[in-house]
Amino acid sequence: MDVTSSSGGGDPRQIEETKPLLGSDVSGPEGTKVMGAVPCRRALLLCNGMRYKLLQEGDIQVCVIRHPRTFLSKILTSKFLRRWEPHHLTLADTSLASATPSGYMENSVSYSAIEDVQPLSWENAPKYCLQLTIPGGTVLLQAANSYLRDQWFHSLQWKKKIYKYKKVLSNPSRWEVVLKEIRTLVDMALTSPLQDDSINQAPLEIVSKLLSENTNLTTQEHENIIVAIAPLLENNHPPPDLCEFFCKHCRERPRSMVVIEVFTPVVQRILKHNMDFGKCPRLRLFTQEYILALNELNAGMEVVKKFIQSMHGPTGHCPHPRVLPNLVAVCLAAIYSCYEEFINSRDNSPSLKEIRNGCQQPCDRKPTLPLRLLHPSPDLVSQEATLSEPRLKSVVVASSEVHVEVERTSTAKPALTASTGNDSEPNLIDCLMVSPACGTMSIELGPQAGRTLGCHVEILKLLSDYDDWRPSLASLLQPIPFPKEALAHEKFTKELKYVIQRFAEDPRQEVHSCLLSVRAGKDGWFQLYSPGGVACDDDGELFASMVHILMGSCYKTKKFLLSLAENKLGPCMLLALRGNQTMAEILCLMLEYNIIDNNDTQLQIISTLESTDVGKRMYEQLCDRQRELKELQRKGGPTRLTLPSKSTDADLARLLSSGSFGNLENLSLAFTNVTSACAEHLIKLPSLKQLNLWSTQFGDAGLRLLSEHLTMLQVLNLCETPVTDAGLLALSSMKSLCSLNMNSTKLSADTYEDLKAKLPNLKEVDVRYTEAW
Repeated sequence: MDVTSSSGGGDPRQIEETKPLLGSDVSGPEGTKVMGAVPCRRALLLCNGMRYKLLQEGDIQVCVIRHPRTFLSKILTSKFLRRWEPHHLTLADTSLASATPSGYMENSVSYSAIEDVQPLSWENAPKYCLQLTIPGGTVLLQAANSYLRDQWFHSLQWKKKIYKYKKVLSNPSRWEVVLKEIRTLVDMALTSPLQDDSINQAPLEIVSKLLSENTNLTTQEHENIIVAIAPLLENNHPPPDLCEFFCKHCRERPRSMVVIEVFTPVVQRILKHNMDFGKCPRLRLFTQEYILALNELNAGMEVVKKFIQSMHGPTGHCPHPRVLPNLVAVCLAAIYSCYEEFINSRDNSPSLKEIRNGCQQPCDRKPTLPLRLLHPSPDLVSQEATLSEPRLKSVVVASSEVHVEVERTSTAKPALTASTGNDSEPNLIDCLMVSPACGTMSIELGPQAGRTLGCHVEILKLLSDYDDWRPSLASLLQPIPFPKEALAHEKFTKELKYVIQRFAEDPRQEVHSCLLSVRAGKDGWFQLYSPGGVACDDDGELFASMVHILMGSCYKTKKFLLSLAENKLGPCMLLALRGNQTMAEILCLMLEYNIIDNNDTQLQIISTLESTDVGKRMYEQLCDRQRELKELQRKGGPTRLTLPSKSTDADLARLLSSGSFGNLENLSLAFTNVTSACAEHLIKLPSLKQLNLWSTQFGDAGLRLLSEHLTMLQVLNLCETPVTDAGLLALSSMKSLCSLNMNSTKLSADTYEDLKAKLPNLKEVDVRYTEAW
């Protein structure tokens, strides 16, 4: 009987039989043909472009034929007497097994035991079969049609070959042979008709395991292996262990051509696809190391810039929506890693809570005492020093490191709220603004961390230059996703300032609105880069531009002015005092809309406006509309005055010369940049009773001048000033002093005893962190 071979989807072709099928056409010892046997020839498999999914399991008919030993066994193995069993077979990693191990498939068939796999078919009885040649017999698998038969055939072939390569490459001896086997494995994966993710992933995992178990390879062997598997990487992500191997190569040989020629398309593919870096952290690390390798080339950031341009594309709109969020995720992770030492260990820096509460560095740290955490507004400091004002009850925040006592006054908005036993940290930016000393904390990054930080911050700058990317970038950065240590690092905030400027300059509301906090009670870039903020290094120029663009959009509302009045009135007044037109307009609008209720604050705003030509002109225009403001000014000026933080001696002189301050009793210069030179203006305030100089550069020369003229001064705060015994001794002539704060000064014990003896009305004294303590 003639047998016609058939292929899945191809035309049947007749071929000569080269090897008889055991059990179908078997001759006995004497050369006689077995009765009932049918001659069969192997089918020639032609794919003709057909593609199949890799089978992992499936239902199929099974028949096992053993080598006939007797005449009876030959009869029983003939075609017409075969018995077929239905089985649900699983193609495991090492063997072919049945879900119901019984009958023919009582024992699994190991891939190593399969000598050959061939497809078969019969003309008269169309049974689409596979012949698996094993020692001692043959296993026949019968499928329902030719496509299923070919799918089983290719799947078995693939599993068998992968199993072989795993064994061969698990014990390498000669690397030139291993490299040849890897190339053959790659070619097999590329030419396989199976279309499945695991077809390319399986060879990559084999090579990945090979590299992880053999770490003593030479650089040339590394590059040869990378080049060999490069074709598989064009459409597939490298597995985790292989990513680690690539990272090592990027670190050790960043100038290798393999980085440019092989890794570039791999990284491009990673960035263009949906990527959950939380589940694949090594892909993110590989992308990070690749970018750092590009930065190590001669052209440095120019190469990185060209790479970013290639990811964006030549048009004005990037066609790949996942590129930007993936790049931002890589940059955020890289920046976080730069500060990981400070985050995980506090050996070289104070704890976060101590930093936020203004404690000293570890080397200068004193025994733990209750610390008073004050509101960032200097006016609150002066209010707290006032003896006559009642105080609300204190709230103590328990902590394992320090106890933070938050005292609230009746006229100031609480900066922090906490309940007993609550160990949560206060808001970072608020706490950094409590004391400028926190902003000057020393964070020194190592050389490698410094390069990593500089490279990835530069990438954020490049991303902000693209108009189509800027809205999404602003949205991604709006919640301030950087670690707290980075926000306290001057180098980082200075470099990131360019990105914030690009947001502020963008006319689109969806971009510049992201400068504001993402929700109420949480600070944003607007607060961070405002005067007094830890990131402000330009005396408020960026803050003024941000306010200008926000006021020019839909934010020119009373609600926005209320927010400025509550949180940023000091910076607005300081910039208006220096002639900023936008801030002068802001102050005029606050007066016009009755945002400010306190008469002293209104008078201070009026004095600020009249100190500059632009402010005076705007104020006159306002007064033409509201005559009652002039009446308020004629009453002798304010009784309380707080100068904005970072104000200078010139700012104070300009303000005091702008109007009448004969009624001024309480003046706060806390956290400003005034020096002893301002004393000549202070002595012209005859009604002054309370003076706050906390954390200024006011020194001994200024104290001597004050002691000669302000003999009626009752409250004086010199905390964290550079005064010494030479200046403090002059205070003995100020007999009206009843409260004196000399915390963290160079006060000696002898001078302290002398002052106590000569100042009979002194009731409250703070000498902590001095020799007199």
